[in-house]
Amino acid sequence: MAVTDEAIGKIKEMIVSGALRPGDRLPKEADLAAELGLSRNSLREAVKALSLLNILDVRQGDGTYVSSLEPAALLEAVSFVLDFHRDDTVLQAFQVRGILEPAATGLAAQRITPEQLSGLRELLTGLGEHPSVEALVASDLEFHRRIADAAGIPLLCSLLDTISAPTVRARLWRGITQQDAVARTLAEHTAILEALEEGDPETARAWATVHVASITRWLSTAL
Repeated sequence: MAVTDEAIGKIKEMIVSGALRPGDRLPKEADLAAELGLSRNSLREAVKALSLLNILDVRQGDGTYVSSLEPAALLEAVSFVLDFHRDDTVLQAFQVRGILEPAATGLAAQRITPEQLSGLRELLTGLGEHPSVEALVASDLEFHRRIADAAGIPLLCSLLDTISAPTVRARLWRGITQQDAVARTLAEHTAILEALEEGDPETARAWATVHVASITRWLSTAL
């Protein structure tokens, strides 16, 4: 395993240093193994591991290429783990959201465009006062995705997308079992949007913290 780790490290260094860029084809196996001082077997294992992480793209009959290295593709491995929906993992996903979501919302308050604000307002008003739980959860996901996008950091947006996906079941369950969950979510979304409209990052960050903390506390109790 240590030899494979060394091989992975050397390929990673080539990518980090810019010797290999997104879309570049790797040299032939024998040539690359000789260049890096590796056995062909250890190189082959390293390539297999990096392809599972979407860092390398092995194309049969064509060669091995560096992937696009886009955050969404690289985070698929994290998504795979979260998709098992273990209760403790889902709780951790909410805890991580509690760290990242307020930061994204605070940044969005400084960077969001009038068009993006208008879209968020339409998203909320389109729900009405008494939406179904399913409609609310779908809107909730889209609401936060748009805010993360407005923060202007693609990696942060991709991280939040990845973390949010497996929390859908918990959000639905809360909406069904907690009496005031729907009304509270609508009120918190409205408060977040008003802070964004006022360009107030501190208030936006505070409301995002309250919003995520309320469901995290509920899930902790439910578990």
